[in-house]
Amino acid sequence: MRHPLAHENLDAYRLARDVARWVRATDFARGDADLKDQALRASRSCVLNLAEGCSSLGGNRRKHFRIAMGSAAECCAALDLVVLPGAAERQDELRRVVAMLHKLK
Repeated sequence: MRHPLAHENLDAYRLARDVARWVRATDFARGDADLKDQALRASRSCVLNLAEGCSSLGGNRRKHFRIAMGSAAECCAALDLVVLPGAAERQDELRRVVAMLHKLK
């Protein structure tokens, strides 16, 4: 019997996870390796803090959700600095993640 963790039921988690996977799988232009690294670290931070926030209470919960929102914004900004097919759609997904997290905190 599978017992899902709290974050596994959230659309925000699934969206953030999918963006992180997209960033990892996407080839950034030569010379943009630093931006890929930044976007990847920010997208992973969003996913991990969202998951940790779902398993926390009170102030810790809010803290992790705030960090996840900041990381989503950071990833979105990194994608502003590159020209990649699909980046605009991933940014829209990150904006949705931030909106959903704002309601959770």
